[in-house]
Amino acid sequence: MIAGERRQSGKTFRAKDAATGEAFGEPFFAASDADVADACEAAAEAQKAFGAMPLGERAAFLRLVADKIDALGDTLTRRAMKESGLPEARLNGERGRTVGQLRLFADEVENGAWQLLRIDHADPGRTPPKPDLRLRMIPLGPVAVFGASNFPLAFSVAGGDTASAFAAGCCVVVKGHPAHPGTSELVAGAIEQAVAEAGLPAGVFSLLNGTENALGEALVKDPRIAAVGFTGSRGGGLALMRHAAKRRVPITVYAEMSSVNPVTLLPARLAEAPEDLARAYVGSLSMGAGQFCTNPGIVLAVESDALATFIATARDELANVAGQTMLTTGIQRAFDEGAGRLAKRAGAELVGYGKETSGTCGRAQVFTASADAFLADEDFQEEVFGPASLIVRCKDLDQVAQVLAGMEGQLTTTLHMNADDHDAAATLMPILEQLAGRIIANGWPTGVDVTHAMVHGGPFPATSDGRTTSVGTLAIERFVRPVSYQDMPETLLPAAIRDSESGTLRRIDGQYQL
Repeated sequence: MIAGERRQSGKTFRAKDAATGEAFGEPFFAASDADVADACEAAAEAQKAFGAMPLGERAAFLRLVADKIDALGDTLTRRAMKESGLPEARLNGERGRTVGQLRLFADEVENGAWQLLRIDHADPGRTPPKPDLRLRMIPLGPVAVFGASNFPLAFSVAGGDTASAFAAGCCVVVKGHPAHPGTSELVAGAIEQAVAEAGLPAGVFSLLNGTENALGEALVKDPRIAAVGFTGSRGGGLALMRHAAKRRVPITVYAEMSSVNPVTLLPARLAEAPEDLARAYVGSLSMGAGQFCTNPGIVLAVESDALATFIATARDELANVAGQTMLTTGIQRAFDEGAGRLAKRAGAELVGYGKETSGTCGRAQVFTASADAFLADEDFQEEVFGPASLIVRCKDLDQVAQVLAGMEGQLTTTLHMNADDHDAAATLMPILEQLAGRIIANGWPTGVDVTHAMVHGGPFPATSDGRTTSVGTLAIERFVRPVSYQDMPETLLPAAIRDSESGTLRRIDGQYQL
């Protein structure tokens, strides 16, 4: 779907039923290099008009996209269920999140504070004379967005990357995930309708489908693409970063990649409720077949009778966990291989398994190892995408701190504590702030709210740029850049930074004003 045109030529592929791995339905046409070039050219041509669109009209467009997706209703849910294996309730909730974040970004666009408008008036009497300077944020330009496998709606064609890019005033070219081409096309059709109804240039949005990595490479290398949004594996993200860095004009790839999201059970809280914590842990670990980037892949605790009870309860809970269909047969094979490597590492001991599985189902499993073994083998930190986790037994709180301080960057880290643990938690906080983008108290990391204060990002390799987030309104900052105007005549200034303008937050001569 290139700038409003549906092309039907070239190689074809078909969607696969996530539960059986069997191909079904109509063929989809894989985009060629020429299609990539045409989509990027159309985006570049549309960028000037879309980027200059009044903020009220841009917000109305975002709300129109949300309405069009919402109107797909059960048709969208049923298709996504078949292609992803995810249950109806989960996908209905994800559809709500998808349209909700589009509407949230519409509100953010209208609010206008994200423009960081600044005016420093001239002072000709100063020595040397002070010039008149004004600043605003402008769109980077066309953005390439890569759909994610584990969220066929909220991190895909109209997900957070697309919503924040549109909010910033950037045209979007999406590389759809090959695991759910039908879902992608339905959502793309809704965006296409919104573009047409809003009277926008058709190049504001395009969808490129295909199964080959070369498609993504060609998209990132196209000189008209100004930035990339990606959610997926570390290998995939690093490959795109290499392609982007080798361009004649390098660009930033905002990649959310891998995380094991360490959870620390502090002693007083663990002694208070080991069974409750274990049951909640297994529930978080096995939710959605463990296919969340915020799954609790590692749990840390000090050796104690309470930890032994926690481990025993987790073993009992696991035995009742049924296997769940994984997103694709490839993801299921990768999970089995990753869990197999974890089981074979020196010092790893099996805690327990979920129920026997077959086909494309993932079997929940938990292992344990001493902190000494963990510290001796950095491969213990490898993410296993799926319902597998490791409990690390530490000698004392100093060793807990040592393990956390030596870990790679994470999306989240969690502390379970009560009031008696607060001194220990305060000692860990400086480590945790350097470790992760979100620090959770007495919860589990598998929920990510779409709000103004959310950070879904973290130090490398959790993301390629730990200063950013892919969820929440702060995500808009990835796709804008500052421009300063010096001694510019009023008639040539953008309206938002003219003296006569009002109605949004501006910093005038150092003071914030409405």
